[in-house]
Amino acid sequence: MRPWLIVSTVLSTALVVVVTATHLAVGSVADRVHRDLVTLPAHTIAIVPGAGLRPDGSPHGFLTARLVCAKQLFDSGRVRHILVSGDGGSTDHDEANAMRRWLVAHDVPEASVQMDYAGFRTRDTMQRAVRVFEVRDAVICTQGLHANRSVYLALDAGIDADVLVASGDDRFTFAAQMRERAATVIAVFDVLLGTEPRFLGPHIPIGTVAVAPH
Repeated sequence: MRPWLIVSTVLSTALVVVVTATHLAVGSVADRVHRDLVTLPAHTIAIVPGAGLRPDGSPHGFLTARLVCAKQLFDSGRVRHILVSGDGGSTDHDEANAMRRWLVAHDVPEASVQMDYAGFRTRDTMQRAVRVFEVRDAVICTQGLHANRSVYLALDAGIDADVLVASGDDRFTFAAQMRERAATVIAVFDVLLGTEPRFLGPHIPIGTVAVAPH
């Protein structure tokens, strides 16, 4: 067999093994993904990871669906606080404040909304939830496409977590599904390598005022 063919075969086999192992690991948390409130265990906190803003600074459609999900949890008494976590790296792209404004405009008390300005990735959001905001149990509001990876990262961070699936899965493109597959592989490697979040900072227990990262 030619050397290039051997190398190609080995690499292809390794890739299949890595991807398969990754999806088996993440797939093992599927029982924590819920599509209605009936099967959802009670929790203290709802976590809303960022999902992009419109040009006018308002939440994107997918993010709005996550916020609707969080409001539903709050209104039903399933959670007492909502942690909104997103990219606040610049004044013209501030997901956390955009989410806070949406929730307050939809009758969620401002005191019940905690902002995290440094949720640059899902892993950052979950690690900071525990290590900065002292979250121990939570419902994650996200689309089904991201649900298994999100709860997998939350459990690794030390959160007793479930997901309540937000609407929007029917609008994901094939490219978005491929990106999620890649993100899932990265998530497993992050767990294995113990990748640190970009920012940590002082402890801000849920229910107090959030501060921007330094």
